[in-house]
Amino acid sequence: MDVQLLAALVLGVAAVVAIIVWSRLDAFVGLLAGALVTGVVAGVPINDLIGYITSGFGDTLAGIGIVIALGVMIGKVLEESGGADALARMFVRAFGKGREDVAMTATGAVVSVPVFCDSGFVILHPLARSLARRYGKPLVGVSLALAGGLAVTHHLVPPTPGPLAAVGLLGADLGTVVVAGLVMAVILVPVVVAYARIMGQRLERHLDPELLPEPAAAGAAASGGAPGGSASAGSPADAAADGPGHDAKPRVHPALAAIPLLLPLLLIVGNTVSGAAAEGSRVADVFAFIGEPAVALLIGLVIAVYLLPRLDIERTTVVGWLTSAAASAGMIVFITGAGGAFGEVLRQSRVGDALAEEVSTWPVPLFLMPFLIATFVRIAQGSGTVAIITAATLGAPLVQSAGVDPTLAVLSACSGSFVFSYVNDSFFWVVTRFTGLSGAPAMKMWTGATTTLWLASIPLLGIAALVLG
Repeated sequence: MDVQLLAALVLGVAAVVAIIVWSRLDAFVGLLAGALVTGVVAGVPINDLIGYITSGFGDTLAGIGIVIALGVMIGKVLEESGGADALARMFVRAFGKGREDVAMTATGAVVSVPVFCDSGFVILHPLARSLARRYGKPLVGVSLALAGGLAVTHHLVPPTPGPLAAVGLLGADLGTVVVAGLVMAVILVPVVVAYARIMGQRLERHLDPELLPEPAAAGAAASGGAPGGSASAGSPADAAADGPGHDAKPRVHPALAAIPLLLPLLLIVGNTVSGAAAEGSRVADVFAFIGEPAVALLIGLVIAVYLLPRLDIERTTVVGWLTSAAASAGMIVFITGAGGAFGEVLRQSRVGDALAEEVSTWPVPLFLMPFLIATFVRIAQGSGTVAIITAATLGAPLVQSAGVDPTLAVLSACSGSFVFSYVNDSFFWVVTRFTGLSGAPAMKMWTGATTTLWLASIPLLGIAALVLG
């Protein structure tokens, strides 16, 4: 590899990592700075370099920015309306007594598709505490099951921001990635449950009750959730599923809560299937429109806004939810666009091509390169979303030159981002502090769980490589 191009790549990536880890700036600035450093060191004329950055940023957002914003808005409506809690109650009743950890894993996996992990855990953890208390289950185990379920789909299944950004950066088909990510997530769910059952028993003695946050409605939960405490509580399983403050407001039916989540996914997958099976037909043309990700998620958002909030909730309140969601989505959109800008500089400066030629001689399957890049970035700066975006950005020229299937490349980048969640990851603190663990037990709980998922995904990627080619 040309020394100048190698130096451009190394210094550019070093600038990204240094800014994210050691400065007060964030990943958006870090990726833009990395693009500038790479272009200057590679010898790209300044005027051309600025043009590459702006075109890469704009082209990326044109394909994925609207979708990210709409996905976050759907999640916010589910969160604020009680839809996420309704889905949790449904899964607890479905799996029954003795399988509370399975129910919490399944709940987390479904809720995390539109809702951020941090929010999902905060919303559902009171339910986990209620189940642990009622049935004598280790709180660590039930909490770990919930967190693991949230993490699995958050890292693998669009429209969560990381996988969605990787789809755009690597040029994959969104419907195919949704299906492949769901299959991989379903296989990893038993890994989460097994780890939660093993570590829950071992770590429960390290739990510090003083670290547990007391929910505001704890008193109402204790009285309303007691066996036989009220006529409306129903069975003990129903009462446990209701969680804190369950009688404070009308409930959202879980079937209604599922519609804004499942319908867009079905439309997107329907677009992919009809395009492959009946290309040029009227059905394929219809799905090509309503199954376009932006249109499908817009349909889901409209349904969520008019179906889930109670009738007495004012319009200004719902608009406030959407405004808050837009603010949350803004930085993710910017980071994704900055990743596209960095990728365009890599392509136009030929740094990406040179790296692809060099890496092709390594004794490592090329479909694992995004996995390895995401692994290193995740450990360095903590964010799984940033790790996925960076891996997709740097891996794009490698997998394109080698002819690696884009869906496989997306799965590879997403799987690498599981690894070693620890103190530089905000979700680490949410999970461990809400559970009541600190120090080494906290790392055994959550750092160990994410690294186990990372290891379990490696053979699955090998199988995916055989299937997808």
